[in-house]
Amino acid sequence: MKKVKTYFKDNLGIIAAFLVLCIFLSVNPETRSSFFTTKNLFNVLRQISTNLYLACGMTMVIILGGIDLSVGSIIALSGCIAAGCVSRYNMPIAVAILIGLLVGLAVGMFNGLVISKTTIPPFIVTLATMNIAKGFAYVYTGGSPVRVVTKEWQFIGAGYIGPFPTPVVILILVLIITAILMNKTKLGRHMYAVGGNQQAAEFSGINVAKVKFCIHAFSGLMAGLAGIVLASRMYSGQPTAGDGAEMDAIAAVVVGGTSMAGGSGKIGGTIIGGLIIGVLNNGLNLLNVNSFWQYVVKGVVILLAVFLDYIRNKKTK
Repeated sequence: MKKVKTYFKDNLGIIAAFLVLCIFLSVNPETRSSFFTTKNLFNVLRQISTNLYLACGMTMVIILGGIDLSVGSIIALSGCIAAGCVSRYNMPIAVAILIGLLVGLAVGMFNGLVISKTTIPPFIVTLATMNIAKGFAYVYTGGSPVRVVTKEWQFIGAGYIGPFPTPVVILILVLIITAILMNKTKLGRHMYAVGGNQQAAEFSGINVAKVKFCIHAFSGLMAGLAGIVLASRMYSGQPTAGDGAEMDAIAAVVVGGTSMAGGSGKIGGTIIGGLIIGVLNNGLNLLNVNSFWQYVVKGVVILLAVFLDYIRNKKTK
């Protein structure tokens, strides 16, 4: 009970913003008849799930003091390869999923290896792998979708486990694993230490390179999972899938209160941030806002969240 009270106290501002957004969409004449329908809510949950897979890894990367721009391209690459394993090579679904996850993990490990062994900024490293992964996705598919129509494949992203969408059930497991990693393991403690002050962490005996490698590998793995789920939901692996997904993930993280300066942040805040971004996207679509203006709105939301983080950090100095 005490932890629940602390959670609401720590995230009071973003919870209030989320409730205001939901109330607005519930009473607005253009959206009140469609927002709170079961079909729309399940659709929002599916969309939020994919973003929050990415946001779980992105939260840890940003707490570490880095950034991962490659996750959107990993979505495309892992989704296309996993779909191709089923449709082109007739592999079992479980094997295709494993290969898709390994693709994401491999890219994440590559990011982690370069970042941990060199002084090249994470922004540059992941910008490079973003283009490399996207290029491989186009080379593998020839620019065309890799279609999969089997019901077993569609179950991953479009099916239900009881009354709940399969991606939401997977998300609950991912959130539990991420919370344990961040709060109950040595890796999580070291992550906060490195993000807060890398030099001090090195002096205290923490293997900084190992921490960076593991965190980026986890981020890649989460992007691989998102790619598989999204490819299943779209019934195909598409090289254009994941375009801009890294921006939504970063938005969810910073709106959720994780500091871009590193060293602080909680997965609980990221969950609310993901809900806000998901409901905002859904609301803008229901309001028939031009897709070009949607980019403007999301950009303003990200800028506002980062500005509030700047104000918060300035007060603590």
